[in-house]
This record gives sequence, structure tokens and C-alpha cells, in this order.
Amino acid sequence: MKLTRRKALLASLFAAGVLAGPAAAAETIRVGLPTKTYWPTTIAETAVRQKLFEKEGIQAELTIYRSGAETFEGMAAGAADIILDPPSLVSAGRKKGVMSRIVANAAMGNFGWQLMVPTKSTLDVKGLNGKKVAITAAGSGSDLLALWTLQDKKIDFTRVPVGGGGLVPNLLAGNVEAAVVYSPLSFQISKSGEAKSILDYATAVPPNLTAGWIVLDKLAETKPQLVQKAVNALYGAVAFMRANRDVTVKLIAELYEMPAEIAALEYDNTIMKLETSGDMGAPDVNAAVQLSLDLAKLGGLKDIVPVEDVISTRFKPVPTKP
Repeated sequence: MKLTRRKALLASLFAAGVLAGPAAAAETIRVGLPTKTYWPTTIAETAVRQKLFEKEGIQAELTIYRSGAETFEGMAAGAADIILDPPSLVSAGRKKGVMSRIVANAAMGNFGWQLMVPTKSTLDVKGLNGKKVAITAAGSGSDLLALWTLQDKKIDFTRVPVGGGGLVPNLLAGNVEAAVVYSPLSFQISKSGEAKSILDYATAVPPNLTAGWIVLDKLAETKPQLVQKAVNALYGAVAFMRANRDVTVKLIAELYEMPAEIAALEYDNTIMKLETSGDMGAPDVNAAVQLSLDLAKLGGLKDIVPVEDVISTRFKPVPTKP
């Protein structure tokens, strides 16, 4: 019996879908982000919304964790392919058998990071001796800054891990006397008058490589093209954000449910200061990574490995154009 024209068309479309579907399916890169209200999320969301991953022929799956340490654990457990974290976690991870490297430099400073207390508090940094200070998690960027503060200011306080989403609530509820807060949350609670900064880490800590995009050595070896395409898309997002202020400010305000004026502060003081090339082979990178590891060691971290074991110069991002 002959198929009707409609049935024939449906059959041909079905056959084409069955036969071509799997072969044409794009690979997926799973992007692990250290917490929601943080600039790596803005980068990844921009890359998704501007279809930059798609233009590289891949798909992206974003997962937001509660801290940098939890993000690193997610990658180690095989739940994320590329993440953003500090060099210290790569170093400590290699000592524990988690073989990964930074493949692209994301930031060379602690932009927007503040040590904050409630507005009515009379405490200064020295006054935190013997007090409780909130961090996201042990081993995270906020923990490193807290450890640096202990050493640099020669004081002692208890670091209380509360997750990224718990920093501000615990600070304002009085469960801790201070908190290490990242932007744009730091800008938001300062502008609202709920909290004030007693230490600006962007100026207090010497410039160093504070964060980079990281992958497991195994992924870099078995799927180098996937890694290359992912960093291309992420740095394409950075380029897009720098060239499109209004769109980016609107996105930050939408993503993090904050006023446009706070989003604008985040854009000017954080987004515009991020690294644009990501090249780990650039002349100043080795020294910046070494300083980051030295600061971590100063803060009390013992699992420090040589710079060459922490970074990979194999991948040079070529920003994807929208």
C-alpha cells in the first residue's frame, strides 16, 4: 500500500532524525560555577545567552555550587568538566591525586572582595581577634583571604563556613561578627547601608592570579578540542560584556535580583578588570601564580606544588564572536 504524501514526509523526517541525530549531536561541556551571585556566573550565562557555545559547535550545562571548594570537589567527582577556582585548590588537589591544571587565566586580583561588618559594628580588623568570621567553605577563595588576614594582621579568629548564599544572612543576623564577601554582594549590602567594609582585598592583597578556568588533565588529553572550544566561548563572553555595558548591567541585575545601580558597580569594578586573553603562557603569569601560591602558603596551606604542575599553556583562548 502506498504511503500518502504526508505520511511519506513524516517517515522521511523520522528516518533523517534517527540516522542523523546521534551523529550530529553536539558534545556537552559541564561548567561548574563556585556560587550564584559571582562574576563567573555572569560570564557563563552571557556565553549561553549569546549562543557562543553553540557557535563553537558544543552545548553547555551550567551547575552552580555553594563554594569554590565544593566546585572543585564536583570536578574531582566527575560532575563538572571545567570550573573556576584559585590555584591553591589545584595545588592541594594534586597532592591528593586530583590531577588538574589551570588552562586559562580569569582574574589577577580580588576585585570586589571585602571584609565586612554590620554597619553599627565598632570593630576594625584588629578587633576581630577572637571573633567569628564567615567564609563560604574551607579551601575556597574566601577562606584564603581570611587566612591571609590572620597572617598579615597577626590576629586570630574562627573561620565559619556558611556557603556562598549564607554569607550575608549570617552576617546580618549576628551569627558572626564579620564576613569575607565577594562582589556584587559586597556592593549591594554596602549601598543598602546594612554593612560596611573594614578591609578592601582588591588593594590590600598584592596582585596575583586569583582565579582561573580549570580542567582535569585527563580531559585535556582526551578531549583537547572540547576544552579549547569551551575557553573560546567563555572569553568570547568576556569580550562581549566589555563591548556591551548596558546589556551586561541588565543581565547582572536580572540574574542576581539587584538594582541596576549595584549591577553597574559590579560591571565597572569587577567585570572590566577581568583578564581578556586568558593566555597562561603570557610573560607575567608564572610569577602571578607563584605569588598566589605563596600567599596561600602564608595563610597556612601546606600542599603547595611547583607552578609548572598547576598550569597548562596548551590552550590559548580565541574569543568566539557573537
